[in-house]
Amino acid sequence: MSKEKAPLPPGSNFIRGIIERDLTANKYAEKQWAGSPGNAKHHQTAPVDPAKIRTRFPPEPNGYLHIGHAKSIFLNFGLAQDYHGICHLRFDDTNPEKESQEYVNSITEMVQWLGFNWENASENNLYFASNYFDEMYQAAELLIQNDYAYVDSQTADEMRENRGTLTEPGKDSPFRTRTVEENLTLFREMRDGKHPDGRHILRAKINMASPNFNLRDPAIYRIRRAHHHHTGDKWCIYPMYTFAHPIEDALERITHSLCTLEFEDQRPFYDWLMKKLVETGMLSQPVPKQTEFARLNLTYVVLSKRKLIQLVEEKHVSGWDDPRLPTLAGARRRGYTPAGFKLFTDRIGVSKADSWIEYLIFEDCMREVLNLDAERRIAVLDPIKLVIDNYEDGHSEDCFAPNHPLKEELGKRTVQLSKELWIEREDFMEEPAPKYFRLFPGNMVRLRYGYVVECTGCEKDADGNVTVVHCNYLPDTKSGTDGANSVKVKGNIHWVSAAHAYEAEVRLYDRLFKEAHPGEGDRDFLQDINPNSVQTITVQLESSLQSVNPGDCFQFERHGYFVADRIDSVKGKPVFNRTVTLRDAWQK
Repeated sequence: MSKEKAPLPPGSNFIRGIIERDLTANKYAEKQWAGSPGNAKHHQTAPVDPAKIRTRFPPEPNGYLHIGHAKSIFLNFGLAQDYHGICHLRFDDTNPEKESQEYVNSITEMVQWLGFNWENASENNLYFASNYFDEMYQAAELLIQNDYAYVDSQTADEMRENRGTLTEPGKDSPFRTRTVEENLTLFREMRDGKHPDGRHILRAKINMASPNFNLRDPAIYRIRRAHHHHTGDKWCIYPMYTFAHPIEDALERITHSLCTLEFEDQRPFYDWLMKKLVETGMLSQPVPKQTEFARLNLTYVVLSKRKLIQLVEEKHVSGWDDPRLPTLAGARRRGYTPAGFKLFTDRIGVSKADSWIEYLIFEDCMREVLNLDAERRIAVLDPIKLVIDNYEDGHSEDCFAPNHPLKEELGKRTVQLSKELWIEREDFMEEPAPKYFRLFPGNMVRLRYGYVVECTGCEKDADGNVTVVHCNYLPDTKSGTDGANSVKVKGNIHWVSAAHAYEAEVRLYDRLFKEAHPGEGDRDFLQDINPNSVQTITVQLESSLQSVNPGDCFQFERHGYFVADRIDSVKGKPVFNRTVTLRDAWQK
């Protein structure tokens, strides 16, 4: 796989061309839909489907969704919206040992958070593969009855040995010639629990000499005694994913089955199965067509479910919603927004070719959206005291700061100015560096939204560290007054009144990994964890930030975009997470 930036221009999406050609050719113009999934008989007297196309987002409920899933969500739901179609949310829950209702709940929540729904005026298109177990079993029996499937009793090792290699054809199972009656009997005994796990397996009868391994009599049903989160203990046999998935698509009358590239080699079996089930009369034309696209490969993150589980279980992160993780739950808590995800997926496009997307593109999309959406607030992250010596003791006055410089309709808010302020430690230097225009003895700067002040000196502790900066203000220079421009200065610094500030906890989140490709080669990906991926600090904030709600996002002027943590914030005491800095800090 190439490790170059995505070569496609923003918005490139080859799947749109496929859909538009299909619609122009009226490929699905006569497709019938009975209002719910079903076989050919179920749909045969139904009206023409009002949905021009049907797509589906089919997650397996065995983990939390991540950034890569967001691409698929926007693709499937977005195409359905754009072409007057419908997108189904379907849980591919055919593997009971790894699935749970917890994951089902988290997936539905994240799809809705991204702005999509599976309900409309007449339909609720939320489905479970397990709802179709009866139809899948019926399909298996039909294949057996037409001599397209057989029960194999080889051991796993024997099957592996007889599968062949890339240069040698496989060998037929000694059980491939069982009669239809023998296969039906054995398969029904498997269903009825008369055989132990692993004793038999149902295989499609295709071609053991095929150059495509996926056509060398693939397994389609196995014995698995496991409690299912949705069907309980009704079944002790379960369909294989590659068998179940095409049937689910067909029963739901999906037109465009969009999968990532790892399923490309499975497409011949998908088409074979559709053809055979049409021949048996179980399904009717037009059947779904599978199209593959490149999955998201993003630098500085891991999207492998195995690696994400390891990060959580070994407590390298705080949980599935840790803001450093690429899970959607973590992204929401970090302050990333659905609009930012939409811009990102539109910008990277949809391609057939694998490539790596630079993480800075993702961050830039979030910055672009947050710059437009986030109101501004003042925060001093590394505070040091500034005393205005000629300001009246005990006095304070209103200064006025715009809530958003690009949206005058949002108005202004009041911030209090008083004798003692908090400023950033970096805004004072006793001995200034070249081209340093902020506070140093004898220099003047503007207190943003307030007065021009002249630095007169500082106080230090016994170790020589500056503890307090002193200045005098120029009374006729307040922002918004006639004298605001009477004194020209090059420096402009932000501040909060010490008497009115809110002291809060802020978490400065950064990338979880310090390397663009964690674990590249044979390296343990855990060695690439960034030890500075989170820093917790105590800061001084303008008082209005004390009353915000969990999930509220702001730009802290000069610092970046921050969100009130959804979990740890309480009323009157929000904790803030840094979403992203104002500019990329990783450029070399």
